[in-house]
Amino acid sequence: MRIKFVAGNWKMNGTLAANQDLLRKLMPDFARIAGVKCAICVPFPYLAQVQQLLSGSGLAWGAQNISQFDAGAYTGEVSGAMLVDFGCRYAIVGHSERRTLFGESSEIVSQKYAAALKAGLTPILCVGETLRERESGTTETVIAAQLDAVTTQCGVQSLAHAVIAYEPVWAIGTGKTASPEQAQAVHAYIRARIGREDAAIAERVQVLYGGSVKASNAAQLFAMKDIDGGLIGGASLDAQEFAAICQAARPAA
Repeated sequence: MRIKFVAGNWKMNGTLAANQDLLRKLMPDFARIAGVKCAICVPFPYLAQVQQLLSGSGLAWGAQNISQFDAGAYTGEVSGAMLVDFGCRYAIVGHSERRTLFGESSEIVSQKYAAALKAGLTPILCVGETLRERESGTTETVIAAQLDAVTTQCGVQSLAHAVIAYEPVWAIGTGKTASPEQAQAVHAYIRARIGREDAAIAERVQVLYGGSVKASNAAQLFAMKDIDGGLIGGASLDAQEFAAICQAARPAA
């Protein structure tokens, strides 16, 4: 049985004071949450602070991006080894904002995915379609191409050491959310697509939903057969809201 996983993505938000306040409010809640894996992915400058505050807690942490390069003359880049130095367990790769705003192709995303694995990190691989692609009926084609770029380079077996996050681009930060049934249909497709190559990996891999998840809709989404948790954006900046989402992922008694 797959364990539910909830990962917060702070995006480009935070200050030292605000982060400390948020995490100190969160930690007592996470001491009481059992049966769910939880993490936060924070901006690079705050990794040292998060490492200091969360070490020994039940809350893991990671980065929102990673360089495809190991080291060298790549000004402004941050390597997987550097992330490991700060105790990171996860690195988000292929988030739609990286793909659209910063021009990261599926080839670059697959290289970053490989770099995360090489460093011993768990990549959180984001896939998803735009509103235009959904309305034109090409959702599955788009997601298949995004998945295939990674499995072609790293092999489908690499997904045993990764997490997938389905994030419909039209539902990120817009307040719109795919219905539980819409999200489940795409999650089932992702699992089936992987299952064509390796049924055991398809059954094992965690597939998260990301796209305006809130405490009010989390339980319905997480109840779907193939939704294994969430990649949470804005709601992860609110201690009470994020804790409630994580609580919603707890297995039924």
